[in-house]
Amino acid sequence: MVKQAQTEGYTEPDPRIDLSGVDVARKILILAGESGTAMNLEDITNASFLTKANLESDSVADFYSTLVQEETHFQKLYAAAKAKNCQLKYVAEFNKGKAKVGLKEIPQGHPFYNLEGKDNIVMFYTQRYPEQPMIIKGAGAGADVTASGLFADIIRVGNN
Repeated sequence: MVKQAQTEGYTEPDPRIDLSGVDVARKILILAGESGTAMNLEDITNASFLTKANLESDSVADFYSTLVQEETHFQKLYAAAKAKNCQLKYVAEFNKGKAKVGLKEIPQGHPFYNLEGKDNIVMFYTQRYPEQPMIIKGAGAGADVTASGLFADIIRVGNN
């Protein structure tokens, strides 16, 4: 399934970046920076769901081998979530200057529950939205999104 996701453009060329939580951590780092909080990637707590063997793989091919070897670990995570009628999602949180990322069991009815494919979702709890968050949802991967982000960055640099 990971190879299929990679082929369809849902993951980085090296899927370890996505599955280790690094890509999600980079996204929360960008949002934190846009909010005026200076931090580094190392400041973000990352509770990865990958095994030690997955994380220590030497190459993408080796990583795929470790995924097969560690399948029982992943099946347990999936079964535990399914038993609670939850979906597994890698979630980033930023609160009071602290950021963390990790795999979460998302219950039915939560805005993240039906998130599929290349979509990302951001929920903002603010002074104006203390109980019911503002939600922004849209594509977060793929060539079009990446190209438009790069173009926006080039325009911003050109205007400075």
